[in-house]
Amino acid sequence: MRMRHIIYLAFLIILLACDKRGAGLFLATPTAPEASGPAKFQNPLLNAAPDPWVAQRGNFYYFLQTHGNRIEIRKTEKMSQLASASSTVVFNAPATGINSRDVWAPEMFFLQGKWYIYYTASDGQDVNHRMFVLENANEDPTTNNWVDKGQLMTQPADLWSIDGSIFEHNNELFFIWSGRPGAQNNNLTQNIYISKMSNPFTLTGETVMISTPQHGWERNGFGVNEGPEILENPDGDVFMIYSASYCGTDDYALGLLRLADNADPLKAASWSKNANPVFTKAPSAYGAGHNGFFKSKDGKEDWIIYHANIESHPNNNGCGNVRSTRMQRFTWNADGTPNFGTPVAAGAFLEVPSGE
Repeated sequence: MRMRHIIYLAFLIILLACDKRGAGLFLATPTAPEASGPAKFQNPLLNAAPDPWVAQRGNFYYFLQTHGNRIEIRKTEKMSQLASASSTVVFNAPATGINSRDVWAPEMFFLQGKWYIYYTASDGQDVNHRMFVLENANEDPTTNNWVDKGQLMTQPADLWSIDGSIFEHNNELFFIWSGRPGAQNNNLTQNIYISKMSNPFTLTGETVMISTPQHGWERNGFGVNEGPEILENPDGDVFMIYSASYCGTDDYALGLLRLADNADPLKAASWSKNANPVFTKAPSAYGAGHNGFFKSKDGKEDWIIYHANIESHPNNNGCGNVRSTRMQRFTWNADGTPNFGTPVAAGAFLEVPSGE
């Protein structure tokens, strides 16, 4: 009798559990998962990824970096998932010639209905660094339809040049880059130059210097102004963010130039330089620089992408492929200038860009 009573009670318990759940023999209701909160990501986004660049069009981001002998495009809908994005090789350096070595710092823009990639290359000799252009008429730049438009010739002289970028202003097209006028004489000083363009692959008119390394923080290792990038604030004010000091030092940093309102960008006097750097090294982010910018998926946030070294390189060997790509959100100061803050430590958790 006792055993029957126990079995009967067990059967009643099972029936009650079935009735509470509506189906299935579950003796307890699983606990609902707690709200997970905002999605997070960690820097670095990519290791061995120097000179990052992001182009943004439609629903996609297109990421480029220095590979040395080729150009690849990573295509993704979410920048926080860049590491898992598919990658397509769109250019392989030729075996010999003026663009066969040192394929550096590619940047991609959609101009006048076509995609253009601007990159630095040489024949292996430092004094022969120049800038080159590729063109693609397809909407999707990862398609294999790139046309080599050749070298982008500086005017009036063909000079050492790297880190080319585009500046669209008042319906006109300008090119900005870093030049070393004393390259033939072993003068390592690099300045920033600007020139007007007649089309996306032709410079026209005079080459104008608008910045030279004049402050101490621009001259660590040796004097360098390079990697110029245009940034506009919500009010339309124009800034040029550039990298300063030798990239092999921990003190590679970002500086700022501001274009005066209604001023001619081809005049050096139109640009004023911030006396201090606007983004500098931090622990696990040494030599932070060579940046680009993009908007979050919903267009509400501004983000900077840049490279840095996790470890200190006091012996001037921080220019290699150990540099990693990172990104972080930035805001704007009351005077309209960007506030990049401090490089976030490697491994820290950050909220993904809004809209992802």
